[in-house]
Amino acid sequence: MTNDDAPHGGNPQTPMLEVVRVLALLDASRHSLAALAAAVDLASQRHAELVALYVEDLDLLSCAAFPFSCEIGAQSGLTRPLTTDSLEASIAHQLQRVRQALATAVAGRNLRHRLEVSRGQIAAEALTKAGPGDVLVLGKAGTSERWGSRLGSTSRRLILEAPCTVLLWDESHPFRRGPLRWLATGGGTQAQADAIPSIPGWLASLFDGAAPLPTAHAGELEKALAHANAGGLLLHRDELETLLREDEEVIARVPLPVLIVP
Repeated sequence: MTNDDAPHGGNPQTPMLEVVRVLALLDASRHSLAALAAAVDLASQRHAELVALYVEDLDLLSCAAFPFSCEIGAQSGLTRPLTTDSLEASIAHQLQRVRQALATAVAGRNLRHRLEVSRGQIAAEALTKAGPGDVLVLGKAGTSERWGSRLGSTSRRLILEAPCTVLLWDESHPFRRGPLRWLATGGGTQAQADAIPSIPGWLASLFDGAAPLPTAHAGELEKALAHANAGGLLLHRDELETLLREDEEVIARVPLPVLIVP
């Protein structure tokens, strides 16, 4: 691990702060493990501390108290009783997978890192640990990934409420360097040029420049990005809220990493 935590200069014209920590919310799903790899790369580039967060889901544990609770095998379709003991064993197994994934992800890197384990409601726990100068990295789907291109409920709450920049990762579309697209809703070329957002160095280092995306509606956004295979999408919180009101799943269908800033 490294003690190099020197501050890095940021762009004074942008409200996005320089990276203090990179937080990776893990649940052992393939989306969250892909997000972990992105978090490790970002933390390494910025000489920032990597904090892996694993939350033992209190809501899930509470379900075991109901006598009619059961779990259904995703592949077999077979049902079996859902008990506190079986859930505790499943959580312990998942935590072990997270520990192994973190150890593998940071192997050979001179990177300060730690794993924080807590118990509670996943989104609420993550929100209490995130600060304005952090970057929260998470997968789109989480453990709901088997049900297709849907934005998980935890991811949805975090991108709407996190006090920091959120990097929403999608394992199903391997990342390739390219432009960071931003919504340009101005009435012409000059208006778009004047509206180019200031991008801090840590964010610019992940992409190759910025490119305006002249769209303001969910359907237009999905159509414009349908065949995109490189770069990412930058959204401010108010833009995200507008898009989700039009189409709750449009962000899940964007085939690029999505950066959401407050």
